[in-house]
Amino acid sequence: MRQIIALGGGGFSMEPENPLLDRYILSQSDKTNPKVCLIPTASGDSDSYITRYYHFFKEQNCQPSHLSLFKPPTRDLESFLLEKDIIYVGGGNTKNLLALWKEWGLDLVLRKAWEQGIILAGISAGSICWFEEGITDSYGDGLEPLNCLGFLKGSNCPHYDGETDRRPSYHKLIALNKIKPGIATDDGVAIHYIEKDACKIVSSRPSAKAYKVYFDKQVKEVELETEFLGS
Repeated sequence: MRQIIALGGGGFSMEPENPLLDRYILSQSDKTNPKVCLIPTASGDSDSYITRYYHFFKEQNCQPSHLSLFKPPTRDLESFLLEKDIIYVGGGNTKNLLALWKEWGLDLVLRKAWEQGIILAGISAGSICWFEEGITDSYGDGLEPLNCLGFLKGSNCPHYDGETDRRPSYHKLIALNKIKPGIATDDGVAIHYIEKDACKIVSSRPSAKAYKVYFDKQVKEVELETEFLGS
């Protein structure tokens, strides 16, 4: 079963005191002590990012590790990743992430991991990357469309409520046919895809939502059913 869990924002890197989304990811594995690997490429392997990851996941029932492309743990990256149960992609610069992955052949390894049933998860850049297209600030000022891996159809816009320019920029790009219609997610929201279908949308914040955004004579936004994971 192929699974992707795409976070618009939240998790250990944004909500260190709110474990709901990360525990949801862990609970989707059929292992009681799953092997979880962070790929922090988009942050440039930020030390603080990696430290926050271990700070949270070392306290959970799992075996955390990370894969650095700047200091690779092995020459055989494929074997290193394909023995994991969950691969968690961090946020940052999506364009740089994709460029480095393709140079190292990691895009092909990750597709193989997905096909083999390893859970793929990620936040922000780690959410956008799985779709055909994403809206990104990777180029500096402003938000622009970016071609991504295409495991999932359509486009993706994270941080929909967390950054002022996200919603209007996404609407404008869709209206101008510069980006495919797709799914937008507030901070604190994760979309769980099984195969290529969104089977469940969950949130770590009571009011956070996901939206289907498309063009039909004008840009339309449909709020999607979202389950709050808290009490």
